[in-house]
Amino acid sequence: MKSQIVRYGEQVVAVVSTEGPALRTQQDVVDLIGEHYFENPDCFAVPVTRLADDFFDLSSRIAGEVVQRFVMYGSRLAVIGDISHHTAARPNLDAFVRECNQGREVWFLPDLPTLGTRLTAA
Repeated sequence: MKSQIVRYGEQVVAVVSTEGPALRTQQDVVDLIGEHYFENPDCFAVPVTRLADDFFDLSSRIAGEVVQRFVMYGSRLAVIGDISHHTAARPNLDAFVRECNQGREVWFLPDLPTLGTRLTAA
């Protein structure tokens, strides 16, 4: 199922469907970005359910590769949903999430309204 395109102020966001394969590789990200070439979204809102479980294990390097690919293509990434059970089990992930949330390119947020607030404030 294709993502829904929404606007928050001047920002175009591709709200990725909860259905579909997990984003696990750089190629998965490239394919997702390519699906939205003509919409040219500023941000991709990816539900937690679309990320492979090993994304949250930083030693797998999947998170770094996925994040890097979004940033390299000039798109923000917002991971949407509750990841508290992942961060509680992995202190290094918790630190990574806090650091990302202080920046402008990658955010871990609980829901879409929070994303909208952040984008309109940016």
